[in-house]
Amino acid sequence: MKPELKSGIAVISKAGRDKGRPYVVLCELDADFVMVCDGRNRPMDRPKRKRRKHLTPTRHEMPDFASRLNGKTLRDQEVRSFLERMTNPTPTDLA
Repeated sequence: MKPELKSGIAVISKAGRDKGRPYVVLCELDADFVMVCDGRNRPMDRPKRKRRKHLTPTRHEMPDFASRLNGKTLRDQEVRSFLERMTNPTPTDLA
């Protein structure tokens, strides 16, 4: 069974040379593939195609992701800061 992945959810790569890296799902391509970015090595204008079975979904989701992506107001720096907060939470993020 393939994991449930939707746009804006944070995922962790569990296979490949990028194993252990966090990404944000940009869009679904088909039943097997999604496009992911991290804002640094994989910016939004050059996303990575990744198999669903090679990603572990997390409980973190970017707020207003779809509307900001369609409106072209989402930037790589915002994706980087979201993923950084996810991997290094501050006490205010945990509350």
